[in-house]
Amino acid sequence: MMQIKRTGLTWISFLSYALTGALVIVTGMVMDNIAHYFNVPVTSMSNTFTFLNAGILIAIFLNAWLMELVPLKKQLIFGFILMLIAIAGLILGHSIAIFSACMFILGVVSGITMSIGTFLITHLYEGRQRGARLLFTDSFFSMAGTLFPIIAAAVLSRHLPWYLVYCAIGLIYVAIFIITLFTEFPILAKNAQQQHQPKEKWGPGVFLLALAALCYILGQLGFIAWVPDYATKVLGFELGRAGQLVGNFWTAYMVGMWVFSVVLRFIDSQKLLVLLTALASLLMFWFNHAQDPNMLHLIIAALGFFSSAIYTTIITLGSQQTRVASPKLVNFILTCGTIGTMLTFVVTAPIVSHDGPHAALLTSNSLYLTVFICCLLLGFVTKHRVNQVKH
Repeated sequence: MMQIKRTGLTWISFLSYALTGALVIVTGMVMDNIAHYFNVPVTSMSNTFTFLNAGILIAIFLNAWLMELVPLKKQLIFGFILMLIAIAGLILGHSIAIFSACMFILGVVSGITMSIGTFLITHLYEGRQRGARLLFTDSFFSMAGTLFPIIAAAVLSRHLPWYLVYCAIGLIYVAIFIITLFTEFPILAKNAQQQHQPKEKWGPGVFLLALAALCYILGQLGFIAWVPDYATKVLGFELGRAGQLVGNFWTAYMVGMWVFSVVLRFIDSQKLLVLLTALASLLMFWFNHAQDPNMLHLIIAALGFFSSAIYTTIITLGSQQTRVASPKLVNFILTCGTIGTMLTFVVTAPIVSHDGPHAALLTSNSLYLTVFICCLLLGFVTKHRVNQVKH
């Protein structure tokens, strides 16, 4: 019975990351079509997607406390109702205001589900198994990143309504909802949690990792969001081939997660993080200055592979900065990463409007370099080695 419960909760975690990945990654593919639908410039349309990212951020931030007040099962059932309302609004609504409201609702649903999914993994698994499980869970984000740009390209190339892409994404939540109905969830008792988790100072390592999480997500999503626009308008790619670039990134990202979930068992996570961020920064620089179409496909695949373990390793290292893993600490780093998501178009849209999509890709490269510097500095202050020994 316990094994069945754990399996159900673990699958909810997997699908929660797939849902967020699908919603966030598909934006770059559908943005141009939706801009034409509402007859607005693509840069203005990109700002509208900030409502999606704001919803994710607010939900993750508040759910650090709400999880102790509202049962997880009720939250997920309520999320299903909100998902139905949002998709109905996208299909039936014909104004930017309704679209923005639906994007915000989808963001809230995604944020609630993702924060619950992250908590469940840190709650169910300990030690090295937690890091491996988090990495495998995050691979569902990239699976969605591989699948949904292909679905979006198929829908849009056949001149079908763009909202069908969001209907397909909604099927992920249908699966979450069905599993939720038949699964028993842990009950969070605030007082018991406080008794078993002594207060510890987080230390500078946590804040370096939080900054790294913010810059990494902002850099990654800023890059992926504008690669299709850069490929079609600057390099002359067809939409399907531009979508293939994004698909190659996330396919390699997914494979990389599986590989590094094994590698992490044998290499110190902070040292691996420095190596991966250095390689990712160099590969993104190469992509931004390469011209050969075939080479671009190979470079972006290599970038996806070596980027794959960065974010999850940041979260895992964060949870190891205290002797007892704190859900609030994990949520803090997750929130900072989500701020990066929210800022994606706030930061990149003005850059694209003024200097074009290539400038946005160069900005992402500078953010990756910042992540490398943070991870390098972390080596001087990290507590993960000491805490692992004590554990």
